[in-house]
Amino acid sequence: MPDLLWDDVRNFFDPDLMGALPDVCVPDASAADWEAVFDLIRSSVWTWEYSEGGVAGPLPSAAEVLSRPADADTVDLRVWPVPDVLAIFRPMSADEIDFDVDLNELHGQAGVDTLCDFLRAIGRRLGKPVVMTGEGDHANPVLGFDPTADCVVMLADPQLVELADPSAGHVDSDETTWATEVTKLSPGHPQ
Repeated sequence: MPDLLWDDVRNFFDPDLMGALPDVCVPDASAADWEAVFDLIRSSVWTWEYSEGGVAGPLPSAAEVLSRPADADTVDLRVWPVPDVLAIFRPMSADEIDFDVDLNELHGQAGVDTLCDFLRAIGRRLGKPVVMTGEGDHANPVLGFDPTADCVVMLADPQLVELADPSAGHVDSDETTWATEVTKLSPGHPQ
């Protein structure tokens, strides 16, 4: 049985509501967690490409990547858990593992299953939560891997995800897409 059903979470996969590139992260991470993710990527069947300043190369240790000077070329670790679905990791800090996924590549139940499988693999390897938020909306997780439940769960009510009110002036970094407003589920809130 799938962790999440498309009909229940379709709003979390809508680029108009969430932004095309929602943020996924493992908070409270460490260099050892980054190394575990690098090891997972190296040992999996996933296709991947590591690059510094746009130049592809072998994937170094996490310690090497995280100790680079602040003014060094940008690092991208592109991972395709399945063909045509890309996750881009940008290792900048040991404290948080972040990456983007493109909602335009995740369609229907197959897209939900692909994302859940990917988040679950990372979460299980680390024994930590892996959460997804709307693009640029780090304070409001909508779904994520829960290590206690050992599955991906909803962290917000998908029916309460809506475009922010344009008159409120909330816009994302490129001021083209209105940021999302998500009401988190409280313990007493019905699902």
